[in-house]
Amino acid sequence: MALINIIIEGVSYQVEEGTTVLEAAKACGYDIPTLCAYNHGECSKGSCRVCLVEVQEGRKNDQGEVMYGPQRLVASCVYPITPDMKIIISSPKAVNARRASVELLLSNHSMKCQQCDKNEYCELLYAAKVTGAREDMFKGSMTPITIDRLTPSIVRDTSKCVLCGRCVERCKNAHGKGVLGFEKRGFNTIVAPAENRSFANSPCILCGQCVSVCPTGALVEKSEIALVDKAMAEGKYVVVQTAPAVRAALGEEFGMKVGTACTGKMVAALKRLGFKKVFDTNYAADLTIMEEATELLGRIKNGGKLPMITSCSPGWINYAEINYGDLLGHLSSCKSPHEMFGAILKTYYAEANGIDPKDMFVVSIMPCTAKKGEKDREQLVTNGLKDVDAVLTTRELAKLIKRSGINFTKLPDEEFDNDVVGDYTGAGVIFGVTGGVMEAALRTAYYVLTGKEHEAVKFEAVRGFDGIKEASLELNGTTIWVAVAHGMKNAKVLLDEIKAGNSKYAFIEIMGCPGGCIAGGGQPYIKPQFLPNEDADIVDTFKAKRAAALYSEDEKQTLRQSHNNPQIKALYEKFLGEPNSHKAHELLHTSYAAREAFKE
Repeated sequence: MALINIIIEGVSYQVEEGTTVLEAAKACGYDIPTLCAYNHGECSKGSCRVCLVEVQEGRKNDQGEVMYGPQRLVASCVYPITPDMKIIISSPKAVNARRASVELLLSNHSMKCQQCDKNEYCELLYAAKVTGAREDMFKGSMTPITIDRLTPSIVRDTSKCVLCGRCVERCKNAHGKGVLGFEKRGFNTIVAPAENRSFANSPCILCGQCVSVCPTGALVEKSEIALVDKAMAEGKYVVVQTAPAVRAALGEEFGMKVGTACTGKMVAALKRLGFKKVFDTNYAADLTIMEEATELLGRIKNGGKLPMITSCSPGWINYAEINYGDLLGHLSSCKSPHEMFGAILKTYYAEANGIDPKDMFVVSIMPCTAKKGEKDREQLVTNGLKDVDAVLTTRELAKLIKRSGINFTKLPDEEFDNDVVGDYTGAGVIFGVTGGVMEAALRTAYYVLTGKEHEAVKFEAVRGFDGIKEASLELNGTTIWVAVAHGMKNAKVLLDEIKAGNSKYAFIEIMGCPGGCIAGGGQPYIKPQFLPNEDADIVDTFKAKRAAALYSEDEKQTLRQSHNNPQIKALYEKFLGEPNSHKAHELLHTSYAAREAFKE
């Protein structure tokens, strides 16, 4: 791309043509306050006016001299640079304009910072600090407030919304959905599902991607910390399991570098929090692979419905039930790993340890807000008991640790409990990144069908962050095609091929969140003060580093295929019989049902 000359604060720079003033300034080492552009520009462009600067357009006369027009304020996030443009960031007019913009936003904001889940991560508060915004500069009527707590996953509070539109754009970009939009007009404008309905009465898939990009506390997860506190106070046998993606991100909450796998410290913290047992969901990921790979091979051999699609992501399940009810037969009937583990803990494990299942309370630490809704599905009940009783996000676990005064970075590395259950292979670890479920399944499917280990443990073709990836595998002379998609916008392409009868695939992995669980709606927020100092594509940077942490853990494992897990073998020998047995179906499999997008 061609370079053009611009002048920022009196200094000449060469920058790429076609960029905005904000992007050009950032490339030249200037950080203009903003509520949008450091999150891939996912916002209602120019709406907040926090990034106002003065510019003078340059025009060359007939003699080739540059002549300048008047200085004027522009929103730098949307205004394109032009040759010889002068950009003034620190003029009194620009400084005062940015400050006034933030003060106007604060005038219609609830300002209950102490109670807000976004405290410490609030980008509005950070912008107020940077711009020197003053309290109570503008007073008047507040926009009417809506507070929606009706779903088990997400809380919406319009009193904290700044109308940036980032949640609106993220829903479109990730899922091709328009669940959120601008409702009403003028001073009464709010962001909401159609007709200001609850998320519970909308086609929302509860993935929490909107929560992850909200700059304030207008969208947060629905906390279940009180449920865990109550279970412990009542003397329940409270056990906890942690998803693979949690270990790749939890350290960020305590100042550790992005991509630091803090597995041992996480286990140590959970033990100090009072949980009776601390298990790794990776064990159940291995179990899921045994069931899912066997189900796939059964469909291939017996003429079952293909392609078979993975069922580990509850956000994806919600999307399928709402939008593709006629394709539900393609979904694997396997429960997601943490739900499988809950069922095994309240049966096999409870029986082996003389525990009354009614006294057991299973807590799942997940990178996902949709898991909160998943645990309440009526299909996920075993012997009259919910498989999982509470779900905490990675962020909620960090709150518990901080509340308890635990110095996380000073903790020793400790091991998961693995009596009877708990051991895992490298295949279970990579479930947390897009393509991981597929890779783990292929490692075992190849063995089950051929009786031999695949020469290469890694399946590079299904790794990476392309929206749709495909690969082929030779199984006893037959070529099997598989595909991976993450984010419903990409999944829709594959699903529409199935509807049209044009799909060549035997197996498809779909994850609700772009990037997979490493970028789930319950993962740590990016602190606003870090945003200007990171790479331009900060979200992709975080995804890549978290994914690398999981792949590194996989490579460190002695056993890297689910079928080689000795405790999984023992589970089948002593309790389940064999994969996809009648008992396995009773405990480890589920069903789905089409539902309306808007229900009364």
